[in-house]
Amino acid sequence: MAKLVGTFFHSHGGTTSMPGELWRERRLTRPIRKDTPIEDDETNIKKANRVHEGFRILRERVAALKPDVLICFSDDQLECFDFNNYPAFAIYLGETFRKDSKIVKGPLAGRHVEPGFTFKGHPELASALLTGVMDRGFDPAFCLDMPKPDKGLPSGVIRTAEELTEFDIPIVPVMMNLYFAPQPTGKRCYQFGKAVREVIDSFPGDLRVGVVGSGGLWHTPGMPEAWLNTEFDLRILDHLSRGDARGMAEYFDSYVIPPDDPSQDTSKRSKMATGIPQPGGPALGSRETCAWISAAAVSDGCPTTVVDYIDTWASPVGNAFAYCDKL
Repeated sequence: MAKLVGTFFHSHGGTTSMPGELWRERRLTRPIRKDTPIEDDETNIKKANRVHEGFRILRERVAALKPDVLICFSDDQLECFDFNNYPAFAIYLGETFRKDSKIVKGPLAGRHVEPGFTFKGHPELASALLTGVMDRGFDPAFCLDMPKPDKGLPSGVIRTAEELTEFDIPIVPVMMNLYFAPQPTGKRCYQFGKAVREVIDSFPGDLRVGVVGSGGLWHTPGMPEAWLNTEFDLRILDHLSRGDARGMAEYFDSYVIPPDDPSQDTSKRSKMATGIPQPGGPALGSRETCAWISAAAVSDGCPTTVVDYIDTWASPVGNAFAYCDKL
């Protein structure tokens, strides 16, 4: 049978790809809450270096554990789906998938393949995952081809492929609707991760499987009076470190958005909001934490090493990195 060899957790987004010397400029151009710090270039560069050190440590753990394939939980941000049809979960079954073909202007930090680069999928495991979670009460969408070929697959999946691998490990992308209400709850994402673990354990052969949660933690990019709830992030990481994935989900779902917090107001339809009421928990990018909850559920009960948490005020976002290899 297949063997789970590790679970891995990382943030993705602008500040994981942007040189630290540009962070202050990012901070000054965003409608961030007035009490949010403006840090100097030296501080930002040090924090950016910590971000890439976090990626390096995860990449080394992946290499040491030698998975044959990675399953990646990440959100879709209008890259594959749109408001014509937005599945809660979608599994990609193709032989290959590509990065967005658009050339990014400006300097980048970290590891980046060229636009349009092709990565390997793993149709056999992806198919087993699809039918296996269906047997366990889920009905995800599936993709045999990229829904929007020029856009490639979601950037969160691509960041995993770029930063955690040497671009050669096959990946099964599991795309989640985490931005656009109504999203799956933390509890539902926990249940989904548990179902995925059962499928891994029942998959025939000697396949070594790693699982990744890509995204988060707290952030509401571009929203008025955006702020960083470090207390929320640290509570999530505390549950994760103790192997308490259910506790992560329960804490996530119990969060109540303050009525006077405009950074989480998604009540009106816009490019980034449906206007439909969302379930409990924070809004927008902070819901990428649910990708971590799904991955944590795969290794539920096993202690997890939190590599670092970087309070990045430039976005603001909680950038974090963790892994579990004691299964």
